[in-house]
Amino acid sequence: MNFFAAEPVCKLRSLRSVSLKVPETARAKDFYHEVWGLSTVEEDSDRFWLRGTGSEHHILKLEKGQQNALGGVAFALATPQEVDQAAVKLTALGIPLFREPGPLDDAAGGYGLQLVDPEGRLVELSADVHAVLNQEPAGRRAIPRKIAHVVLNTIDIDRATAFYTQVLGMRVSDWSEHQMSFLRCNSEHHVIAFNQAPWTAVNHVAYEMQSIDHFMRGIGSLKTHGISPQWGPGRHGPGDNTFSYFTDPSGLVCEYTSEVAQVDEDSWLCRTWKRTPELSDQWGTAGPPTVNVRTAMAGIPDDGYRSLVVPGSADYFTVPSADAASHASAH
Repeated sequence: MNFFAAEPVCKLRSLRSVSLKVPETARAKDFYHEVWGLSTVEEDSDRFWLRGTGSEHHILKLEKGQQNALGGVAFALATPQEVDQAAVKLTALGIPLFREPGPLDDAAGGYGLQLVDPEGRLVELSADVHAVLNQEPAGRRAIPRKIAHVVLNTIDIDRATAFYTQVLGMRVSDWSEHQMSFLRCNSEHHVIAFNQAPWTAVNHVAYEMQSIDHFMRGIGSLKTHGISPQWGPGRHGPGDNTFSYFTDPSGLVCEYTSEVAQVDEDSWLCRTWKRTPELSDQWGTAGPPTVNVRTAMAGIPDDGYRSLVVPGSADYFTVPSADAASHASAH
């Protein structure tokens, strides 16, 4: 199935949260609550919701899973009416809905729907979720504000990019050769990036710090817990954001970042960046990523929710082509 919608089904306002499935949820929660800087706002058996200092009820949800996997990605729409309109358009395109529009039974409440993308990822579109107060960090404590972006491994970068731009209305900010695409839904350079790979998986989740000072203090705080960066600190070319990568107790990659480039829609020009050390890290401070973090970024093959829905078209779900497989193996 190709995606040639006359127009996107909705206007995404922001990235709300990411849900991760891990075998040991309590251990993961302890890391993100006690070490990483998030606050647990609600828990229910093996599920935990954690927030940053920003306006979202939570930015990370941890769920029980047999292995590491993406539980889902949640985006904000403006109103429940936009959710209903998106559902009609998605259905017309033959895109499977995992949850029809209606009140959400998640801790954040709200009204929304859940769709399944061509590689089996669960995508939530929601509005009217519970309001919370901004909690700017006291003094200079290193506390993440929000999810900056999530990078997802894809077996077909062109098809994944086409779905999220043509159907969900995102825009391509930049490319890293033909290996990564950086997509935005608002003025921030990217909230999702796709990385060409042999299989579908979570690559990493990035958490935005309030300033570069908070970013560096966060690295220092982790070092006091005996945790050193596995790549960074440095400053990327695409997105111009600072970066420092770590692995959590489940083996998933988490990143502190700050100062993400802001896009002026009227003047921004998409560029293709060469994959060179000086463009991957403009500061030249990070050095190469460790073997451990490279392995963790590759992730575990994840079919997501594809077996739980019946798509409207037999060729909806992505099957890796020979070209995609050979391209992935070359990297």
